[in-house]
Amino acid sequence: MKVLLAGASGTLGTALVPMLLASGHQVLGLTRSERGAARLKAMGVPSLPADLMDADGLLAALKGHQADAVIHQATAIAGAPMFHRDLYATDALRERGTANLLRAAAEIGARRFLTQSFFLGYGYRDHGPEPVEEERPFAMPTGHRAFDRHMRSMRANEDQVLGAPGIDGIALRYGMFYGPEPTTRRLMSMLRRRMLPVPRPSGTTAPIHIHDAASATVAALERGHAEQAYNIVDDRPVLFADYVRALAAAAGAPEPVTVPGPVFRALPYLHALMVDTGIRVSNAKAKRRLGWRPAFPTYREGLETLADG
Repeated sequence: MKVLLAGASGTLGTALVPMLLASGHQVLGLTRSERGAARLKAMGVPSLPADLMDADGLLAALKGHQADAVIHQATAIAGAPMFHRDLYATDALRERGTANLLRAAAEIGARRFLTQSFFLGYGYRDHGPEPVEEERPFAMPTGHRAFDRHMRSMRANEDQVLGAPGIDGIALRYGMFYGPEPTTRRLMSMLRRRMLPVPRPSGTTAPIHIHDAASATVAALERGHAEQAYNIVDDRPVLFADYVRALAAAAGAPEPVTVPGPVFRALPYLHALMVDTGIRVSNAKAKRRLGWRPAFPTYREGLETLADG
């Protein structure tokens, strides 16, 4: 297929491009920066300068181009989000950016559209011991204004893509990215400087190595079913405290100090992620329907490669 990739020079896009090429697909990358364009050129991929928030500019940039599929991987997350405001630009991309990209997909003749979604659309709360599968309610109102802004954007993103007429829309609910990517590097740097403690009690999260996220995306492009969402996580949930300790070991950092969970309330989004949320996300559907398996079944195997590197 000829694939238009939005966010092609970003964290997941950079891992995804070589896998798409290796699978025989052609890639046209959208990027907002000259640095991103240079990165794509080095990978042998043509690029177009475009901002998903500028509908007219996006359509003008794509004039005369055609594609079979569009993959939306654009975010505006520069590092580990700690405050709700750190996600506002990405919220806008999930709402208006998705709408603009869907319009562009129709203009260039694309009939397949994959969008980046997020496992915490199931809710920043304790979900109990049962595996969370795709049939669970997703991105429902919480009654908390700050969280409802994120939920509304995730719901808008998926509703637009899964309900788009004439489009085979697919939503990929990725877990927490880690691996050779900026957020992991930032957290490792913080741990070396003893700037990241671990909470007690600790929440439970669902990681996914960045390369496994990319391989699942290729599998969904080739074998995913229209109007379906897939959880893209590894095989085993992890206590956030255990993950941070393992990350410190991989970074060669001292053992992080343990602090009471309420200490994190000064960073409200981080508190919700690391303390309040307990979630055990199932990847069974992605394995069964996409024929996909994570190369790093748990965070431990993935972090070993960082330590070796």
